[in-house]
Amino acid sequence: MTAVLGPSRFRAVLGHFCTGVTIVTSHDGAAPVGFACQSFAALSLDPPLALFCAARTSRTWPILAATGRFTVNVLAEHQRDLSATFGARVDDKFATVAWHPAPSGAPLIHGALTWIDCALETVHPAGDHHHVVIGRVTARGDTSDARPLLFHRGQYTVTEPVLDPLAALLSWPRPDDWL
Repeated sequence: MTAVLGPSRFRAVLGHFCTGVTIVTSHDGAAPVGFACQSFAALSLDPPLALFCAARTSRTWPILAATGRFTVNVLAEHQRDLSATFGARVDDKFATVAWHPAPSGAPLIHGALTWIDCALETVHPAGDHHHVVIGRVTARGDTSDARPLLFHRGQYTVTEPVLDPLAALLSWPRPDDWL
């Protein structure tokens, strides 16, 4: 399949799938670490599990793996600059970031829509350059009514307010359609 589709075409096709933007964080006892991550998803409600993908070349991933704990911060629309900072190879990503510790000690970024704190459950090698990381959710944050920061077709975007609440309810899937 790869030969038919090719990596650049595969990336372009999957770029049409809109994703939320998160920052995965941890703390090794000496300093906070984190990276921007679009490859995040809920995996199970019982037990509560979530997953994210980390590049094998990540400088942050080995620290996260060694601590065995991480927090996923779900970004709000006003946090584009924060996403860009955590997506770059910068020495001190937390230099100008307001945060406080989650129960695990990992940074909870101020202004995020919500967060989950996790214990590392398992890691699976996947594809040519990633790990699929599964975490057991041990704590969670409150939610916010702010709009999420999204990524679509290679750029940031946000949702638009729903002007017709009845139409939104009629198009919402039944409870058994979603995790």
